[in-house]
Amino acid sequence: FALSVGAYAAEIKDVTVVFIPKVSGNAFFESANVGAQDLAKKFGYTVKYDGNPEAAVANQVAIIDNAINSGADAICISTVDAAGVDDAMKAAKEAGLAVTTWDSDSKAESRTVMVSQGTPEQLGQMLVDMLAESLKERGKDVEKDEIKYCWHYSQATVTDQNSWNVAGEKYRQEKYPNWVNVAPENYYSNQDAEKAITVGESVLTAHPDIDGIICNDSTALPGQAQAAQNLGLDATKVSITGFASPNSMKEYCRAGILTRWGLWDCKIQGAIGCYLAAYIASGNELKVGDKIEIPEIGTVEVMPNTVLDPEAYTADDSGVVLLPERAVFTKDNMDNYDF
Repeated sequence: FALSVGAYAAEIKDVTVVFIPKVSGNAFFESANVGAQDLAKKFGYTVKYDGNPEAAVANQVAIIDNAINSGADAICISTVDAAGVDDAMKAAKEAGLAVTTWDSDSKAESRTVMVSQGTPEQLGQMLVDMLAESLKERGKDVEKDEIKYCWHYSQATVTDQNSWNVAGEKYRQEKYPNWVNVAPENYYSNQDAEKAITVGESVLTAHPDIDGIICNDSTALPGQAQAAQNLGLDATKVSITGFASPNSMKEYCRAGILTRWGLWDCKIQGAIGCYLAAYIASGNELKVGDKIEIPEIGTVEVMPNTVLDPEAYTADDSGVVLLPERAVFTKDNMDNYDF
């Protein structure tokens, strides 16, 4: 994919993109920032990583307001709550900032492009399939046994995680109708690392016979694994899976607490989100149907918002870029990844 710097120098100006994670200090978001900074250095724009260790709407709104007031050219945000940040996002757009999202979307009309890890169907199915594989390793008959399971993630207002839960449940009902969700209201830990452990312990104590837990959140998964370890449980007793960066879960895999989990290359996701923000802020148009060559990453296509939600807002100047692939990590391949 590598392309020469010279061919792209004219497209991107020396603009400043404020890169906003849901929460700072989390391995997933810090890794995305590494990817964003690497590409920015090569192409002469500035990425200002601006997060807060507490995942809260008020914190994200304050960061967006500060980006507007400080004269930034663009924002690229993973939203805690699409509705909660909507007024601030619209204010940024009205102030002339380029607005992109990544990881967790805003309302589609409030940004130009969302860099998504995949469709809800792709990711929901992947989560259920990873749990099924882990259960099979323990000798469970996933087609016939009454499997007791639940979901543990950040909160119902987080667009991406909630859409995977909904799509995953639909897929599970079709494929494994005999599975029983013991907590249809789900368990939530608000992307708080300590709370993820205490909530994780309460899942296991409230449901001592639970077979599996899906943690579609990069704070909930390590918290749930730590909770199992604290209670003396391992992958032979309960199957835990979900999404988190490889480095945050390797120790639990080595300790036999879980056998597989998944993610995508968040470094590439952060790099694309900020590059496209800088691209738009440099005066380039970006429309549905456009194909953009991103140096050192490759060609991305702007697709309609309906790839994420059939009911989504549609307009020429609002679309989605999908990452090309996702990965399942096990003890056999996890050390090939370092993020």
